[in-house]
Order: sequence, then C-alpha cells, then structure tokens
Amino acid sequence: MIERKIHTDISSALNRQAAVVIIGPRQVGKTTLAHKIGDQSNAVYLDLENPADRDKLSDALLFFKMHEERLVILDEIHHAPEIFQVMRGIIDEGRRKERGIGRFLILGSASIELLRQSSESLAGRVAYIDMYPLILSEISDVSMNTLWLRGGFPNSLLSKTDKDSYLIRQDFIRTYLERDIPMFGPRVPTETLRRLWIMLAHLQGSTLNVSRLAQNLDVSTTTVFRYIDLLVDLFLIRRLRPFHANVSKRLVKAPKVYVRDSGILHALLNIKTVDDLFSNPIVGASFEGFVIENIISILPYGIDPYFYRTQAGAEIDLILNISSTERWGIEIKRGSIAKPTKGFYYAQEDLKLTQSFVVYGGEDTYPIDKNTTALSLSSMLEKIASL
Repeated sequence: MIERKIHTDISSALNRQAAVVIIGPRQVGKTTLAHKIGDQSNAVYLDLENPADRDKLSDALLFFKMHEERLVILDEIHHAPEIFQVMRGIIDEGRRKERGIGRFLILGSASIELLRQSSESLAGRVAYIDMYPLILSEISDVSMNTLWLRGGFPNSLLSKTDKDSYLIRQDFIRTYLERDIPMFGPRVPTETLRRLWIMLAHLQGSTLNVSRLAQNLDVSTTTVFRYIDLLVDLFLIRRLRPFHANVSKRLVKAPKVYVRDSGILHALLNIKTVDDLFSNPIVGASFEGFVIENIISILPYGIDPYFYRTQAGAEIDLILNISSTERWGIEIKRGSIAKPTKGFYYAQEDLKLTQSFVVYGGEDTYPIDKNTTALSLSSMLEKIASL
C-alpha cells in the first residue's frame, strides 16, 4: 500500500481536535486511508451510502454514546447531513468528560455543502484536511511520465496497462456526469456538462473566458459560472487566481483554468498513451497543470498559489508568498532545456522575487543566473516540503 503523506496530518489533527473532515474527490483514496487509520485505532466505520449502515444511525445519539471510547469514521457523510447537530452535542459532552479529541473522522466528496453544514454545526470543534490524488513524491515504483499520463487516482495509476487505466478514467467521468453531479448540484444536462468539461480541457492553462464558453454552449454566462462552480466544488477543476501586485502595470484579472488531475484531462481529450501525449499540442499545458497540482498539494497552510501576467507580456506560471518578506516565482517548462522567456524576467523584476525557479523536464539542478535555479519537479517538491 502506498503511504499517503497526509496520514500524519490526519493523525495529528485527531490528537488536537474532536472531529476531522477529509475532503477530496471520489476514488482519491479517502476510504482506504480511513480504514488504515481505523485499523490502527479500533475505530467504528460506517459507510452512509449503505442503507444498513445508515439504519444504525436511526438513533444517532444512542449509537455515538455506545461507542464513546472509540473513533467513529463516517464515510459519504452527505447522505446523512442531519447528524452534524447530534455530533455537536456528543463532542460537547465528551469535552466535559475530558474526552474532547479524536471522536469523529468524516469523509466527504463535495466541498461547499459539506463545509457549510459542518462549519455551522461544528464550529471550533473540527479540522479540515484536503486529500489530493497521488503526487510524484508519494510514489517510487511508477515513473513520472506514467503518473503524468494516468493521473493520481490510485485505481488509474496502478492499473496493469495504459488501456485499463484509460477505461477506468472514462468510467470515472461517466459516473460523475450521470450520478455524482446530479446528486450534489442542481439538475444539469449531462451532455452540456460533458461538452463544457471537454472545452475546459482544451483550454488547459488558459485564462477563463466565460462569455466565449457560454456562446459555444448556447447558454447564459450565469449558467456557465454555475456549472464551473460545481466542477470546482467537486475538485475536478481549478481556478488559479491572478496575483494583484501593487505595481503600475495593467494586470490580467481573469483566473486561469485547469482540469486538476492530468489523467482525467487526458481521458477527456482521448489521449491514451505517452506517445499520444507527446504528439498532442496540449502537452505543454498538460505538464504545466501537472506540476502546479503536485506543488499545490503539499503547500503549507497559509501559502496561497497565484499566477502573474500583465497585458504587456510579463508572466510567471506560479507565485507563492512564502512569508511577508519572501516571495517565490516558479516557471514551468516541459523540455530538457530550462530557458525562461523575457516575460519571466519582466515579471521577476515587477514582483521583486526573493527566489525564482524553473521546473523543467530534466533531472539536474543548476543556476540559470544569480536569481534563478533550474530543477526537476522532484527537487522542487523537496524544497517546498522543507518549508
């Protein structure tokens, strides 16, 4: 079994907080990790998608009191949102008995509604942890190109063949369109959403133009915003915000859009093999999104990611405010030569970056100039992990 880096984060959170919520897309490995944690702590596990397990909570107060000495793991919590209020009472009673930590581990596949329900009922009693697909620093027996092609969902990544992996991802897309999205959001025509998802895949790494998408789909801009919000809430799409620096420049204000998992991106574009990927015009944007997701997944709390672009052509793919006195810029180049553009140096000067990096397709780490270092994705992840 692959050791997930957030395992330690979850264990630490359970040792300081009464409830911990793990949020992430379906099939990312939440249930597998929860079972591993449960086996180590003699926990009670309930899958609330299973009617038999939901029936056990017909009197949730009694059930929780029966197991007050054990961690209770609640999977697919969106099927029983009414129990949040019961959990609040149990947590408060436990605190009076000096049993105020490590009571509940909650798993959910939709962010906005789960966060709203849990934050309203469990304010001050809960920690939130995002679970991402597998990243490069978590795997050892799989090449970077395989991870990039197949993406980080475990079933896809660990498939015996590229064909099996591709079919698993096509099933994932179909399940989201036909079952999960209608469950979590307002009724959305499946074919319209499929077309939007594919359009966003073709726009990987581009600034978001909602008006053009609305025109192509023959729907209103309000509808497109609503559909994209839903895909964002389900961890399928990322909107990377522009960095608004205090500089006298005309800045790009629209976010950039990415299909978050590279494997899902490739399935949407019918890219089945590494050869297909390398011969496709999307390859550069795909690598950019792949690197960005790997980096964002291990950022310490409080470091938010941005991109920077001016209408004059200054641009850096990723900006990280490490502290009040330290700001990093990261440019991404798929090739074996790490050569920044002029726009990179213009942005470097605009933002007064303390450190600049070019993540490229090679393995060596070397200085490009006195302010800029070329390095591999693995080395970049090590540098961020040390923060």
